[in-house]
Amino acid sequence: MTAIPETFTGKSTVNEARLEFLFQVRLHFTRVHHIQNMPTGAGRGAVYIDSGTVEGPRLNGKVLPGTGGDWSLFRPDGVLATDARYMLQADDGTLILLLNRGFLWGRAPDVMPRIREWIFNDGPPVDHADYYLRASPTFEVETGPHDWLTRHVIVGIGERKGDGNLIRYYAVL
Repeated sequence: MTAIPETFTGKSTVNEARLEFLFQVRLHFTRVHHIQNMPTGAGRGAVYIDSGTVEGPRLNGKVLPGTGGDWSLFRPDGVLATDARYMLQADDGTLILLLNRGFLWGRAPDVMPRIREWIFNDGPPVDHADYYLRASPTFEVETGPHDWLTRHVIVGIGERKGDGNLIRYYAVL
């Protein structure tokens, strides 16, 4: 067995977690569906990827249109549980499947209704300081220059935009 090459120079310890910014993904989606009032008390939203960009010090490329979306569950407790998957293409042509699960919830009781109004009825934007949008991604990629994505814990911090999302990804060193 050969040693796995180090990707990062810094390291976390049990007493101090360290993060390194990797890249951001800017998603554009205009097609939205919403199933309201399911028997479970939840609702289901679906948005479909129209386009996007990948930019950062560790990865650059694009989001391939039509390769996926996000099928979020609007839970009765006011939390939106995200379940997204879509294909990235690195500048070198490598395909990377991104699977993203996470949570969106409001920091005050009125925030999630305002976000739903924004998303589904073209209501006014909601400031990102008013909500928690975090992602726990995993990646599938062939062996090669980007397979480090399959060996690290990566977290995403997101911001809702009028036509999609911006998610910045960090490695836990």
